[in-house]
Amino acid sequence: MTMRFGNALDPRNFHRAFKTRASKAGVPVIPVHATRRTCASLLVALDVHPRVAMAILRRSKIAVTIDIYSQVSSATTREALKQSGEAFG
Repeated sequence: MTMRFGNALDPRNFHRAFKTRASKAGVPVIPVHATRRTCASLLVALDVHPRVAMAILRRSKIAVTIDIYSQVSSATTREALKQSGEAFG
């Protein structure tokens, strides 16, 4: 990432700007590294197709997107089990 005139962005400045924007948006400030996992989890919760999530997260392999970056909530898991029980029960 670069600054406006092409100079390298200082990581401390990036982190400071990230925290400022998160605070202004009213969202919790999380580590920058966790943003990709958070985004993937939100996309899963919104039932976004894995290929679309892969493109948004700029990943070349679907397995990385699904296996590493997405976390399924307990509520989503319970709902899936409920639906499978209704379908086969």
